[in-house]
Amino acid sequence: MTWTLPSLSALRVFEAAGRHMSFTRAAMELHITQSAVSRQIRTLEDHLGVHLFERSARGIALTLAGEAYLRDIRGSLNRIQEATLKLLTEPMGGMLNVATPPAFGMRWLIPRLDRFRRANSDILITLVTRSSIFDFAQERLDAAIHYGHNDWPGVTSEPLVGSQVVLIAAPRYLYSIGGIDDPSDLARATLLQHIRKPDSWRLLLEAIAAQHVNAWAGPRFEHFYMIIQAAIAGLGIGLVPRVIAADDIEAGQLVVPFETEYVSDQNYCLVYPDSKANDVRLNRFRSWLAEEAQTYNLCI
Repeated sequence: MTWTLPSLSALRVFEAAGRHMSFTRAAMELHITQSAVSRQIRTLEDHLGVHLFERSARGIALTLAGEAYLRDIRGSLNRIQEATLKLLTEPMGGMLNVATPPAFGMRWLIPRLDRFRRANSDILITLVTRSSIFDFAQERLDAAIHYGHNDWPGVTSEPLVGSQVVLIAAPRYLYSIGGIDDPSDLARATLLQHIRKPDSWRLLLEAIAAQHVNAWAGPRFEHFYMIIQAAIAGLGIGLVPRVIAADDIEAGQLVVPFETEYVSDQNYCLVYPDSKANDVRLNRFRSWLAEEAQTYNLCI
């Protein structure tokens, strides 16, 4: 086969310039000069025989050919990078790509992750955030941690932690509203709402028989960590899994107005495609994660 490929360096420069729509910002990202970017782009255009950018006094703009080419090569460049990283780590144990909700990742998983790294130094973990159900077939992920009703088709779900939920508030906020001693006192509090879990307060209030409390009123937030920060800032009372608020409660930034016996029907689970059930790297991560979850659950 006769290859007609341009240089990889030129493609990297073109991708950066097209993404930023600026030769200057592309040069800053790649740590080269603006003139070097211009030369690489010109060389690439000469090689292809088409103009990729329109140049004017106001700046640059992709031509139609440039837009199409950028769209097509971007995925290929990403795959080359992933293949290279995989090759570099394969002599060890390889890469394991895991998604996690932001709050759980920051407040529970990452503080424990060094224990996995020390016990499994041959496996390189790549951690990204996801907050909702996605299609594993469309994502380069080996597994994910998900909070909710884990009924994804084609995946295995293994419960971890998080079914115990807790009321949280800043001490000064409770003082400002005269304290919260029992469920009925919630009527004078601002309830911090979770956008994707709108029934959370209603289910709790019904379970604890709180009367005359509006379960729907209050500012709404997309993530649990935002609710935690809002509670710390004195915006109201939050309702979150205890597992992600434990450190702030222990530090005294948040207090629990009163305990309940309410247990959510949702929790954090490890989910992974059925096709990954025999993946050695994933099974080592599963075993470690299950041990960490068991240790945590025994302590609460």
